[in-house]
Amino acid sequence: MQANGAGQDRDLELSCRNGAQNGDASSTGVAHSNGLVSITNNGNSVSNNSSGVSAQPVSTNSSTADVKKKKRLSQCEEDVIRLIGQHLHDLGLNQTVDLLMQESGCRLEHPSATKFRNHVMEGEWDKHLLKTPLLSSYRSPLASCPSRMKFLLLQQKYLEYLEDGKVLEALQVLRSELTPLKYNTERIHILSGYLMCSHADDLRAKAEWEGKGMASRTKLLDKLQTYLPPSVMLPPRRLQTLLKQAVELQRERCLYHNTKLDTGLDSVSLLLDHACSRKQFPCYTQQILTEHCNEVWFCKFSNDGSKLATGSKDTTVIVWHVDAETQQLKLMKTLEGHAYGVSFLAWSPDDAYLIACGPDDCSELWLWNVQTGELRTKMSQSHEDSLTSVAWNPDGKRFVTGGQRGQFYQCDLDGNLLDSWEGVRVQCLWCLSDGRTVLASDTHQRIRGYNFEDLTDRNIVQEDHPIMSFTVSRNGRSALLNVATQGVHLWDLQDRVLVRKYQGVTQGFYTIHSCFGGHNEDFIASGSEDHKVYIWHRRSELAIAELTGHSRTVNCVSWNPVLPGLLASASDDGTVRIWGPDPFLDVQDPEGLTGMNTTNQYI
Repeated sequence: MQANGAGQDRDLELSCRNGAQNGDASSTGVAHSNGLVSITNNGNSVSNNSSGVSAQPVSTNSSTADVKKKKRLSQCEEDVIRLIGQHLHDLGLNQTVDLLMQESGCRLEHPSATKFRNHVMEGEWDKHLLKTPLLSSYRSPLASCPSRMKFLLLQQKYLEYLEDGKVLEALQVLRSELTPLKYNTERIHILSGYLMCSHADDLRAKAEWEGKGMASRTKLLDKLQTYLPPSVMLPPRRLQTLLKQAVELQRERCLYHNTKLDTGLDSVSLLLDHACSRKQFPCYTQQILTEHCNEVWFCKFSNDGSKLATGSKDTTVIVWHVDAETQQLKLMKTLEGHAYGVSFLAWSPDDAYLIACGPDDCSELWLWNVQTGELRTKMSQSHEDSLTSVAWNPDGKRFVTGGQRGQFYQCDLDGNLLDSWEGVRVQCLWCLSDGRTVLASDTHQRIRGYNFEDLTDRNIVQEDHPIMSFTVSRNGRSALLNVATQGVHLWDLQDRVLVRKYQGVTQGFYTIHSCFGGHNEDFIASGSEDHKVYIWHRRSELAIAELTGHSRTVNCVSWNPVLPGLLASASDDGTVRIWGPDPFLDVQDPEGLTGMNTTNQYI
């Protein structure tokens, strides 16, 4: 006679196809109509399924000839039937599951797994649960993880004893069952601390546990199922997981998807492939701002998306209010007195202040209180300086500034010089979120990281042509460079590699500012010397949109960080254009699906 352990192990490794063959007369006396088993006793069906699935005996009325005519299912077809069966079972359609499994000849899960499930859901911790073949079979594919599964089971048993006030029994589990496993000692120390909880509510709060009952046991079973092969027990809610993955993949591949990725399935139709229309994308002129009377060199939305600042050769900065509902802009304040014009603007992290810089021959910068419109600081260290770029430290109390004549300063809000770095000809600046590192592009066609605390520096990016400007993504991982005669380049700052070169834009030796934008910064936009605004999906080097309307060079673009459908562009033609979705989007077709090419996806 073969040892029990080996026999159980071989039984565990039977496929669903074998289950169909053995479903009528198992050696264990189990009718495998759906895998959520019924134990047969002298031919009479006795339910052993706490989940309420009513298993029916397999019909013996069909002739042998009918059985032979049944199509032999492929592995893929069996998998699909099991996925459907699991989903129907979760919906409570248990009789339908029985019929599906009987007619297909499949088995939803191994009968040992069903017994195991029932023991867990009933909280029958001492009824051979820890001796089940799923945990004890040495030759089982689960041999590497029984300790983890036993630990989770015993942890639940321990917590339930504590909630019931059975402190001695809980202590016995801790000492005689959990500790001898020698698994996750740190967690055992935490569990021992729960002995001091004065009442059940205190225990549930400290353990972050749902308490004794269906909720915590279902959560426990979901964890346990991750250690079981799918031939024995399907992962929980497997069909929903596959459908979510399919929806997410379609959204990620959609060229124009620019809204929050809702991971739920209730908001989408599974009957059609996902595809957004260009009409939903900021490709249409919503508004033209004409208040500047000369070239507009820079534009930037505030961090909260409620304001837009624009700087011009006409020596003014205009702050615009953004109406979140209508997405229309209204003039809020005009800040005057920038004798050389305004070529760069930077919002403080809290949007309370705005710093304005001038072109190459400007030795001053202006720090404005946006709410009051008052000038807090007008800073100038020397008339020989050139302060053309600025970046705020994340603490909002300091900023760095510099220019191509070799100035590189760190200052406080009153313009007091805190630190300086000699001999760095700065083209553009950015402060990383660590509060210590400042990125600076210089005249050596590179970006270096400077640490003002320990006065160290290191090379991060090296290009073959001058870097006219750059910006960094919110997570600090990527940098977007406008490179003279080359266009727009995307760099990975962590790996220090060039990721992508975007095509189409005309970039000479003018300073043009590009930006990340859209939901999750999935898109990139840049101005161009050919009077257009170019937009790319981050993963595609070919432009997905070329926006026309400006009549001269587009110097700067800015994507609203809160309203992903709002984009601003500033041009030498003296205007600022606000771009948004098609204003005439059909109310009967709000998604712009009519006549849409659903193959609009990048490779």
